[in-house]
Amino acid sequence: MRASSEEKTKRITLNVRISAELRGLIDQAAGLSGKNRTDFVLDAARQAAEDTLLDRTVFRVDPSAYAAFVALLDAPPRPNDRLRHSLRTAAPWEK
Repeated sequence: MRASSEEKTKRITLNVRISAELRGLIDQAAGLSGKNRTDFVLDAARQAAEDTLLDRTVFRVDPSAYAAFVALLDAPPRPNDRLRHSLRTAAPWEK
């Protein structure tokens, strides 16, 4: 059975208890980013959820593919124009 588009977009309530100080901080950040409190909190929670899930993603590969991957990681970078430029450029905190 397929969910209707109305069921897919229906929003449900999530209740959270927070201190007045934290709510003020969230409101300030939401305002600066041009979002309302709900959208700001949902965006931050979604990003944190995605990051958490991606941090725990496992890639299964056969031993030869893994060996090739490790060899690429262990190999020194090949000199190229972008690398040379990066190495010649002072870091922002060194200027």
